[in-house]
Amino acid sequence: MSMARSSRMLHYINYRMKITLQDSRVIVGTFMAFDKHMNLVLGDADEYRYLKTKKGQGISEQKEEKRNLGLIILRGDSVVSMTIEGPPPPEGDEKLTPGGPGMSKAVGRGLPIQPVVGNAPVGLSGPVHGIGGPSSSMMQGQTITQQFTPRGPPVPGMPPGMPPPTGMPPGMPPPGMNIPRPPMGMGMPPPGGMPPGMP
Repeated sequence: MSMARSSRMLHYINYRMKITLQDSRVIVGTFMAFDKHMNLVLGDADEYRYLKTKKGQGISEQKEEKRNLGLIILRGDSVVSMTIEGPPPPEGDEKLTPGGPGMSKAVGRGLPIQPVVGNAPVGLSGPVHGIGGPSSSMMQGQTITQQFTPRGPPVPGMPPGMPPPTGMPPGMPPPGMNIPRPPMGMGMPPPGGMPPGMP
């Protein structure tokens, strides 16, 4: 399709058009779009069929059937002719309501823009009393007033300031802190000197 032909077709967009098809059906609708194959898009379309019925001896009557189709696409191969049924509807350039003095505001998603002073918003204040979760008094921060004072001499192998484990003899490492000792006669002597009876 040449450019001049398509530009001519563009003038008829939004016109009410009557299209005749190869099978003698007639479709009337608002011409919305077309392409290079002459496929057509019609909105608010109605189909008209003209049927011939016989009424006795040689007398025939033509009957018209109308069917509402709505939005349709017609294949360009089946289109025989196009004619204008009516002009496009007038465009509503003017506003439906006149503008007045007003001001625009930013609107949130139903929540106030400024923080709420006092209680938290509903749903963010925590669990309902008596239904799951700890009470609000348990969720408050608490200060510890007890100070740790070490008792007795520090246990060797323990970090300074750690309390000695209870129920252990002094000088023994706590369970799980096995300090490897070198075999006898090799390496350094054990802390505190050699045991009695050793050379």
